[in-house]
Amino acid sequence: MITFVTGNLFDSAAQVLTNTVNCVGAMGKGVALEFKNRYPAMFEEYRRRCERGEVRPGEPYLWEDDRVQILNFPTKRDWRENSRLEDIALALKYLATHYQNMGIQSLAMPALGCGQGGLRWEDVRPLIEKHLGDLTDLDVYVYEPAAVAAEQNPPHGTKKKVGSDSDSIAAQPSLPL
Repeated sequence: MITFVTGNLFDSAAQVLTNTVNCVGAMGKGVALEFKNRYPAMFEEYRRRCERGEVRPGEPYLWEDDRVQILNFPTKRDWRENSRLEDIALALKYLATHYQNMGIQSLAMPALGCGQGGLRWEDVRPLIEKHLGDLTDLDVYVYEPAAVAAEQNPPHGTKKKVGSDSDSIAAQPSLPL
């Protein structure tokens, strides 16, 4: 089930946090920089993987230590380029196929490729719904872009859920984030 929420991804109680990365080993802006600052060991392993050519579009991978599990999700090939919708779709398809083998039961993710990546949320959201919306054993918390969330979400801190019928959206009171 997908739940669209607002707030700070790092405050999520989800089992796994999603970090949007490129494939060249740089985490200099946006949510990736915050992950780098909070989890330097994750950054060092990510950088080494990039040097070995192991971080590729369409292939998110799980990193974990005793405190946190992070899904490094390639949304860009190079930090100098914009994200590509086809790379987002490919990685979401990969995630939908492999999340059980990774042991992921709940996942928090930002609006993939929409910040520093330059993609439009109205193009990315349907991809998330298409690939993850029917997975009944995976709870996905998608942190919508702040401007979109303020515009679309009803007042009084509500959130939208998308379940196995990806066309049905119901307003639910949100929990404090």
